[in-house]
Amino acid sequence: MIEPSLSPRRVLITGAAGFIGFHLTRHLLAQGLQVLGVDSLNAYYDPQLKQARLAQLQGQAGFAFEQLDLADRDGVAALFARERFDAVVHMAAQAGVRYSVEHPMAYLDSNLAGTLTLLEGCRAQGVGHLVYASSSSIYGAAREMPLSESQMTDQPVSLYAATKKANELMVHSYAHLYGLPATGLRLFTVYGPWGRPDMAIFKFVRAVLAGEPIQIYNHGQMERDFTYVGDVVEAVWRVLLRPPVRGADGQAPARVLNVGNSQPVPLLRFVECIEQAVGRPALREMLPMQPGDVPRTWADVGPLVALTGFEPRTDVATGVRHFVDWYRGYYGV
Repeated sequence: MIEPSLSPRRVLITGAAGFIGFHLTRHLLAQGLQVLGVDSLNAYYDPQLKQARLAQLQGQAGFAFEQLDLADRDGVAALFARERFDAVVHMAAQAGVRYSVEHPMAYLDSNLAGTLTLLEGCRAQGVGHLVYASSSSIYGAAREMPLSESQMTDQPVSLYAATKKANELMVHSYAHLYGLPATGLRLFTVYGPWGRPDMAIFKFVRAVLAGEPIQIYNHGQMERDFTYVGDVVEAVWRVLLRPPVRGADGQAPARVLNVGNSQPVPLLRFVECIEQAVGRPALREMLPMQPGDVPRTWADVGPLVALTGFEPRTDVATGVRHFVDWYRGYYGV
């Protein structure tokens, strides 16, 4: 691994009771760091799952939790006035491409206002590195593959993607104006144990186990760069230790990096992996493409590897099996 240039001791993780935030918090605690986790614990999906994740963290040495909505300006300002952080990892967001089509206003407070209040806190405190979750969805319906950070990303096909692109621009402005070191991670279809119920793998496994049909969009003619959550956590950890610096020409200390498995998998192959892991066939309902979806994603992770020496590599069959094992254990199926 490339030598780190930041040695954080105390880290703020937003969305700590969420899917990726939970796994990342566990990893940082295992590294001996102190973590303050914040989460609004909203009801976008089953709050009991968030509480169960949180229960896994509470009581661990070095962990503290505060329920907080990032859109609460006074609450976030008070947090940064009271606590000191070497680094901040911003994983909190209103997720969901399809949900953004039906509930656009839900993305205003969480993804835009919430990110701005966090930026203000980082600016006021002089945080050493802000790492935040962006999304592969910002590439829109790009045809040039693999998708690289140098490609144009100003034609989003969903409001969710538009808010993630807005986050990148907001962060860049703070990096330029205030010298805030910041790294955005464009995450590609993250899956794994403790995942969200609105994710495809969660819906598919639940339906197959119940003998119900699964809905396959674009008649199965889609490919996704499925990325196992353990690989994402390792990438975040290594990136966190390598904050960008302002360039000699005054370039802002900000960057964006793809985090993906760099191996696009046909959707029907993904379904086959689920069938093999569950041990029964899926009933398939073929449907047209949904608004906001894209037919293919494929990450170029060259810059991530160059920076960190790490490349996500968990194959989809292994990752799916881990999820199914967790699902059966958690729900007693």
